[in-house]
Amino acid sequence: MNSIYGEHLPEMNAIADEISRMLENGNYEHIRRRIKSEESMRNKCRLNHLPENERSALEEIHDAIGFRIICHFIDEVYDYATMIRNTFTVTAEKDYIRNCKPNGYRSYHMIVRYKGYYVEFQLRTIAMDTWASLEHEIKYKKKLSNPELIGAELKRCADELASCDISMQVLRKKIQRERQETPEKL
Repeated sequence: MNSIYGEHLPEMNAIADEISRMLENGNYEHIRRRIKSEESMRNKCRLNHLPENERSALEEIHDAIGFRIICHFIDEVYDYATMIRNTFTVTAEKDYIRNCKPNGYRSYHMIVRYKGYYVEFQLRTIAMDTWASLEHEIKYKKKLSNPELIGAELKRCADELASCDISMQVLRKKIQRERQETPEKL
């Protein structure tokens, strides 16, 4: 079977390296990057009723290359979104922070076009990333005997973590204001 990426995988890796270098001096907790596996892209093509070929993988599906930027605070997520908007050609944005998914998922997603490829950025706080990772571990591809109860509890946890994110943001701004109003004495 031919590679779903054709001859493009080395070029995609080089682009991921280049974007990583562009982001390396930022104020964030950490960054994860990935290029989806052949199997994952084939599954995504099937799921979207697309042919399992290079064109589908690189032109129809827009997340073969991905970056997850984990920030400390909510306002940093939006700062990074602005930086990405000012650096790349953005083709799509979804704000799941202000408009969370019904299950409680929160994140800011952007699809950009860079050197002929689509790149997905997911921007989250530490709390959002923790919830998404644990939700995935608990629910992904598992048969649950009481999915409604599990879903409701996961949503409750997501809301509590969102409240914590807001509280931490407020505390940070309060401390920043105090530092500006009261210069430190020597």
